[in-house]
Amino acid sequence: MAERRNDFGQLIGPELPGWTVRALPSAEPMEKRYCKIEKLDALRHAADLYAAYTEASDGRDWTYMLSGPFADAVQYAGYVREEAAKRDPFHYAILDKASGKACGTAALMRIDPANGVIEVGHIAYAPRLKKTRAGTEAMFLLMAHVFDALRYRRYEWKCDSLNAPSRRAAERYGFRYEGVFRQDRIYKGRSRDTAWFSITDAEWPALRSAFEAWLAPGNFDAGGNQLRSLETIRAG
Repeated sequence: MAERRNDFGQLIGPELPGWTVRALPSAEPMEKRYCKIEKLDALRHAADLYAAYTEASDGRDWTYMLSGPFADAVQYAGYVREEAAKRDPFHYAILDKASGKACGTAALMRIDPANGVIEVGHIAYAPRLKKTRAGTEAMFLLMAHVFDALRYRRYEWKCDSLNAPSRRAAERYGFRYEGVFRQDRIYKGRSRDTAWFSITDAEWPALRSAFEAWLAPGNFDAGGNQLRSLETIRAG
């Protein structure tokens, strides 16, 4: 990148000619080969989601979530009604196309259209969605919506710095680690240091190609096992 200086000789960042405020996330469904993403709705999704989450053997998936665990389906449905009414976070249900059932959620949040920055969060995958092509495709679809449709510049992932599975997932998806914000927040009665990750629009084309190559049917054997990992594909 060429060095730029102002009239005082100070280094300054690159210009953004023609930059405009970006649109808000869309409620239109997104789908590809393995999953469909819809705006979260309590009537359509809450019962299926709760049933899918209760397939877990214990409540550890909720340890690092801001919400949950939930006592019963009624309490969870109430939570979904409240969250689905919000514009930020903007919550989505993730449906497995093979079953047509919702088995996970994610949200686009901390939405900053003026600066083209948005975060993905509130990611809650039921056991049947974890480590599946549908689960990875859902993250790909949200990224494509943010970068290709909405044309944002920066896509963020944040988590409790102690949440090792979330940190591994961010790195697998191609997010770059940026550091830790110490004592960033209090939740569930405890202090949280927050690990920050991001993807920029300049990095997205290569990541898009890697996702597409990983998700291609030819990347899986007859038993559904991957032939090349996402990280291997990115490494070229």
